[in-house]
Amino acid sequence: MSPATAVELPITDRRIRFALVGCGRIARNHVAALAAHGERAELVALCDKRPDAIDALAAHAPALGGLPRFGSLAALLAGCDADVIVLATPSGLHSRQAIQAAEAGRHVLTEKPMATKWDEGMAMVRACRDAGVKLFVVKQNRLNATLQLLKQAIDAGRFGRIAMVNVNVFWTRPQSYYDEAPWRGRWDMDGGAFMNQASHYVDMVDWLVGPVDNVHAYTATLGRDIEAEDTGVMGLRLRRGGLASVNVTMLTHGRNFEGSITVLGDKGTVRIGGVAVNEIQHWAFDDQRPEDEAVKAANYAPPSVYGHGHPLYYANVIDTLRGQASAEVDGYEGLRSLEVIIAAYRSARDGVRVGLPLVF
Repeated sequence: MSPATAVELPITDRRIRFALVGCGRIARNHVAALAAHGERAELVALCDKRPDAIDALAAHAPALGGLPRFGSLAALLAGCDADVIVLATPSGLHSRQAIQAAEAGRHVLTEKPMATKWDEGMAMVRACRDAGVKLFVVKQNRLNATLQLLKQAIDAGRFGRIAMVNVNVFWTRPQSYYDEAPWRGRWDMDGGAFMNQASHYVDMVDWLVGPVDNVHAYTATLGRDIEAEDTGVMGLRLRRGGLASVNVTMLTHGRNFEGSITVLGDKGTVRIGGVAVNEIQHWAFDDQRPEDEAVKAANYAPPSVYGHGHPLYYANVIDTLRGQASAEVDGYEGLRSLEVIIAAYRSARDGVRVGLPLVF
């Protein structure tokens, strides 16, 4: 079947129409983000094979009660005029669903990780490119105020030579979390702590101080009855010459404990901590600049480890579709962190250091 004609861009004469596929854990963030842009965007349909999931989402946001509901992506694409298909489904489904949407001429916005396999991520990018549609990959943490300040300092060269970057993701996911959704923790549908919970943090390292030259990793399944890892350590050599580490576990006692990044350079040191990189705990440079005053106001209390970035991410998506901006995180950008995680899994499996780019 030949691809349908893509939605013509830019869209400037009406609100941009979004359809949400997958009404589970992260769906509320997408609903709230779209509501924040009600003058320029609208949610026009919901899709989930589980009617109870749609019911629960609509109960949380009563305004959704009158929206058309679909039990499959095929039915949605046939019966809905959405410009953008939002994929908030299990990660292992993203590739085939993105390709299906692209072939129907729809733009695609997918949650992280964009795929659980490298070839499936590449297939998504190719399908959207060939269909002439946009592929957006959600990396909302990049837009949090704390990380924006850190990115500006790095780009301005304030750290001098960066020797080391350390990232910790010390959270908890009890066995009940995995049991309530059987796809969680499966290699084909989810991956483990690196691929799921720490995906944003791996992206953060590559975005801030990448590209990555090579990876050496260890993974372990120590406390959960799942296929993939609940704990992992990743060592990275950066192309710029520095070293980085990403330390992850889903086994902290009782609650999420820490989501942090520390950057050490010969002219500056910064640590952003809290439960989800939401607190600038140390900010020191050789030079003092007026923008340093913004550090005092950057800290925030996140409603969850997802942070406040989804509305900001949607703003860029909407601006891009209206012809007013370029996508900050498209499919090609999404592949970068996926490549690092796949390299880490290969390293842990084979007990070797894996260089980038990947070679198959």
